[in-house]
Amino acid sequence: MMDSIPALAEALALVPSFAGISPGKLEPLPTTGLAHDHIRISGTGRLLRVPRQSQMRLDAARNLDYQAACFGRASAGGHAPRYFGQIRPCPGLPMGALIVEEIIGAPVKLPEGLPEVARALASIHALPVPPAAERAPLADPGDAYAATLEEVRDHARHLDAAALEQDARRMIEAEIDAAARHAGAMEDAPPTTLISFDAHPGNFLMDEANGRAVLVDLEKARYGAAGFDLAHATLYTSTTWDVATFSDPGHEAIARFHTRYLDALPGDLADAQRPHLMALRRLMWLWSITWCAKWRVASANARRGDKHLAEDTEDWSAENSADDLVEHVRGRVDHYLTPEVIERVRADWRSVNPLSDLLGIL
Repeated sequence: MMDSIPALAEALALVPSFAGISPGKLEPLPTTGLAHDHIRISGTGRLLRVPRQSQMRLDAARNLDYQAACFGRASAGGHAPRYFGQIRPCPGLPMGALIVEEIIGAPVKLPEGLPEVARALASIHALPVPPAAERAPLADPGDAYAATLEEVRDHARHLDAAALEQDARRMIEAEIDAAARHAGAMEDAPPTTLISFDAHPGNFLMDEANGRAVLVDLEKARYGAAGFDLAHATLYTSTTWDVATFSDPGHEAIARFHTRYLDALPGDLADAQRPHLMALRRLMWLWSITWCAKWRVASANARRGDKHLAEDTEDWSAENSADDLVEHVRGRVDHYLTPEVIERVRADWRSVNPLSDLLGIL
């Protein structure tokens, strides 16, 4: 990242209101994710968000426009950073950069921080949903359950090459089959809301100025089913993903999280969502666990070349991230793909517990 600071400073100088920024004002922050680097623009309250790839499989320019819409729309709820502009892709900066509000704060502490995460998600999900013709460029699949199940199946193409233990493969495929049967039996679709689709706890900061939880990573926002975000915030594969937020909340704490979330919504929206939340929890876990299989395979590939003009900039190669981050992700992926952990997560919806008492057994 330090190698690109001069190019960033040169490009940023062309953006109105940042003409006087020198390279010395750009401060790289520790890298914690696979898709972006972050650089503080010292003294401005702004942050440069520099993509290394697009998890939405977009080209560099469309990736920036997509993320601009994510931040612009979600921030209207008061729990996401504001968007201030972008640097377009160029030879010295092939993926460009976004300029967003810097949130000064600490990672969310779990499980005690879950109520604030619930409030943040409710603020996004309760935003007015624009007419279908005005939702672009954000993804708007119409049938969010069916579209996500299709993504799961696409990820699952990598199960063979991922070399899973037999019991792990059997349980994953059994849950995919069960999720497909549920799709055929659904009488009503979950309501459509703006969602993050990447709401794991490591993507939140507790704003030190006012104590609110702020969702700071919004690359994959879309119009879909809010239950995906609730699941991503509380599944074992999420709460134990990030070192800074590592926790293992029990079913009782997760049930309280859901109750706090539903209480924060308008009553009609809460009532419409409640019947779908457990099925969406299973489907979000399936998306995550099959992504783990995909990453295990794709991380062994060679790094993509020049991304400036590529139509699809997704790149999970290990060469695209720092060695320590790759080792952390590999450790998590290997752990989540074990039969013991898979069986443990399935208990959320297959056993009697405080969460299934609230949302139902599947």
